[in-house]
Amino acid sequence: MSPAPEQPHRFSRIAEELVGDLRGVAPNDPPRSKKRATLPLATVIEELMVKHQIGRSTPEQAIRESWVELVGAASAAYSHPVRIERSKLTVLTAHSVVRNELFHHREEIVARIRQLPGCEGVKSLNLRTG
Repeated sequence: MSPAPEQPHRFSRIAEELVGDLRGVAPNDPPRSKKRATLPLATVIEELMVKHQIGRSTPEQAIRESWVELVGAASAAYSHPVRIERSKLTVLTAHSVVRNELFHHREEIVARIRQLPGCEGVKSLNLRTG
């Protein structure tokens, strides 16, 4: 004698829909929903914290904290780093003069940024006045 299974057999969605149509029973689930395995709450929270970098230092944070040392006090007073997208650091400047100054020193600035922990992926600067 074989032991009784603990969980009932799961049929595919198509098979369940065919049997339900044959018997005249409407499906309980919305047509585009996916059933996923239930995970412990601690696992889900940890995955979300890693994904959204909650409680962890981000490259943007490291750059913001070191911005005065990276570009100098005069330029730092009129500019600030915003975000990193596709290996480009977007920097907003208050004046076109500051933007031009940062543009001329962009290779040096990027080299300094790449020395910061977690910022090795920054390849260039996107300078915007505004």
